[in-house]
Amino acid sequence: MDYVQILKDMLSSLVEDKASLKIVQRPSLEEDEVLLYVYAAKEDISRLIGKKGNMASAIRQIMSVPSRLDNKRISIKFESYDE
Repeated sequence: MDYVQILKDMLSSLVEDKASLKIVQRPSLEEDEVLLYVYAAKEDISRLIGKKGNMASAIRQIMSVPSRLDNKRISIKFESYDE
């Protein structure tokens, strides 16, 4: 399953600067874990994390559905950068 594309489709409607949105899947030490890094502009990252992390928690919860179909655990990290 292409977790990067699923997450990108979901997040692209939430960010203003779609060109700066980048999602990278990194290798994990555990075989059953999927590690995704979300990179975007500072303003967009703050929007994706939300107040008290509520939006980030909701994104992680939604992404846990397709990962459960593959018996995998998903971890999503949010990083900002300035251009």
